[in-house]
Amino acid sequence: MIQSPAAATLRFAPILLFILLLAAFGLSSPRFLEPQNLVNIALQSSSTAIAATGMTFALLTAGVDLSVGAIMFVAVAVAGKMIHHGQPVALAFCAALAAGAAFGALNGLLVARLRILAFIATLGTLFAGRGFGLWLTETRAMNMPESVTRLGTDRWLGIPWMPLAVLAVVCLLAHTVLVATPFGRMIYAAGHDAEAARKAGVPVRRVLFCVYLISGVCAAAGGLVALTQTGAVSPKFGEQKEFAAIAAAVLGGVSLFGGRGAVLPGTLLGALLIQTVENGLVILNANPYIYPLVASGVIFLAVLLDSIRNRAQLSLPGGCQAAAGPSKARS
Repeated sequence: MIQSPAAATLRFAPILLFILLLAAFGLSSPRFLEPQNLVNIALQSSSTAIAATGMTFALLTAGVDLSVGAIMFVAVAVAGKMIHHGQPVALAFCAALAAGAAFGALNGLLVARLRILAFIATLGTLFAGRGFGLWLTETRAMNMPESVTRLGTDRWLGIPWMPLAVLAVVCLLAHTVLVATPFGRMIYAAGHDAEAARKAGVPVRRVLFCVYLISGVCAAAGGLVALTQTGAVSPKFGEQKEFAAIAAAVLGGVSLFGGRGAVLPGTLLGALLIQTVENGLVILNANPYIYPLVASGVIFLAVLLDSIRNRAQLSLPGGCQAAAGPSKARS
């Protein structure tokens, strides 16, 4: 099928934006395109990209998970407490992932079983999770021992390998689930038209529950990766990470209206885009007070692109039926 120039531009907008940013910052400062700095961008975006991968599952069902940042905080708070009490790092990390799964399951029950709007349900668990984490840590920062920070700094071929390895595994698993399994096709179907999917035999409630469970586990994993890099649990850990995760997914082409988008290269590229902007501003020694303005501009751009893409898809022959994700090609 031959695409119009406008449709092709919208489809490849994340890649074009990424190339444009690399060129703009590279021309402004030769340091930006140095291999070590590009590696730093990938490392710094790893935790956000992992959390955004889980957010992608929620967005594909036309939902959202606003509790991502709070789950990250709870997960690292659980891990930090256990490590400070002498528990093995591996056991503490497993408990953190279990905490993320528990919060994700709670979100799933609220959305799928009690049929509370995802925005409201996850907004509630955002405050509940943040409060629980503050209670658990007693609002005190916890510095992690070398056994934790070494995980984020151990190098292979001169590159800290663990954050990137976790990111690669999470993204590849998520991509495989979405494009090559019946469950992935159910997610796209539920996001495209939940009622039609239900009539076709898709267990929509079960799909929604699993989606938020996955989002919770990914948020916890992203928090643990960030913990190995920062080496400390602070009361503000993970704060507003949910917005970065949403922006990364939407910038990468995931629709806020559900049923369209992908983890690879979409969400991953979106996370790299956000970190590229932040890194470029630091390299250029920009006024730090404009960082929030730039962040808000990135979020606005993400929503604007999604709105334009959605209107373009609805204008195609067949209307919104043309907006289905990878499952469309397999149905």
